[in-house]
Amino acid sequence: MHATVHLMKSRGFPGIRRKPLETLQVNLGYKCNQACLHCHVNAGPTRMETMAAGTVADVLAYLKTSRVGTLDLTGGAPELNAHFRKLVCAARALGVRVIDRCNLTILLEPGHEDLGKFLAAHQVEIMASLPCYSQDNVDEQRGAGVFEKSILALRSLNALGYGTPGSDLILNLVYNPLGPSLPPGQEKLEADYQRLLWEKHGVLFNRLFTLANMPIQRFGSTLISKGRFEEYMDLLVASFQSSNLDSLMCRSLVSVDWQGFVYDCDFNQMLGLPLAHSSGARPHLRDLMEHNLDGNPIVVRDHCYGCTAGQGSSCGGALRSGTAEKALAAAG
Repeated sequence: MHATVHLMKSRGFPGIRRKPLETLQVNLGYKCNQACLHCHVNAGPTRMETMAAGTVADVLAYLKTSRVGTLDLTGGAPELNAHFRKLVCAARALGVRVIDRCNLTILLEPGHEDLGKFLAAHQVEIMASLPCYSQDNVDEQRGAGVFEKSILALRSLNALGYGTPGSDLILNLVYNPLGPSLPPGQEKLEADYQRLLWEKHGVLFNRLFTLANMPIQRFGSTLISKGRFEEYMDLLVASFQSSNLDSLMCRSLVSVDWQGFVYDCDFNQMLGLPLAHSSGARPHLRDLMEHNLDGNPIVVRDHCYGCTAGQGSSCGGALRSGTAEKALAAAG
């Protein structure tokens, strides 16, 4: 696989600093039951990296000392970590909001048949990847049969109350473009998803979040192989909007890898770019127990243009609404 970090140093992304910390995003391991083309983690069934019990204990200790309000669990498939359920239960007992970044098909895997009920019982918010409402597009990105399995999983979540009117169980979907292009407007695409998933499959959900594909790991390597890496970077740079800088997820989030080392975001984690620390060494979560990160400089490279291009992109979707996008376009 082609490395991309050496291509991320020359385009002059502006310096930014941290705001108060709101979200601890924890990667529980890179093992996954899928191997998607757009995956910036290069996750898959053969990856064995997984967070150990001692590091899970560090995560819980940090939640207690920092009083961070949101725990965002990701992977790979985070549910494949042996300590996933213990972590969820302990975090919820602390009053922490928990988000599970779920690939949906994990709900159908042997040994995980009760996973949906577990998530519902603990009021875990589900952020589910469904890169299109079209079967052909989803199966092209994620593998044959994935769309059908995803629909079955979504129906099972709806049956538990997820995404349904009047329920407190939140089910959000995530869209990624199929190739080297920016996501379409989030509001219109959300309306299309809601209409088509309901009409064709009887599926309900709360929100749709659009994410730009990052030119790193598996997707970045594919761009290099096809000779389109520089073309995609040119698109991201040309679409840069400085107004997105204030809302970037890295300003209020830290990313923790499966070993407990800390980064400004999940993308920096994949590029091996650790959070800046006074010691000059790669910081571990234990090093931050009594450390206030407010004002800390964020490590930036050219892939950061992926979060600031157009309507912007974050783990919570677009940074600007469609209304703001239209106003921006009208202004010139």
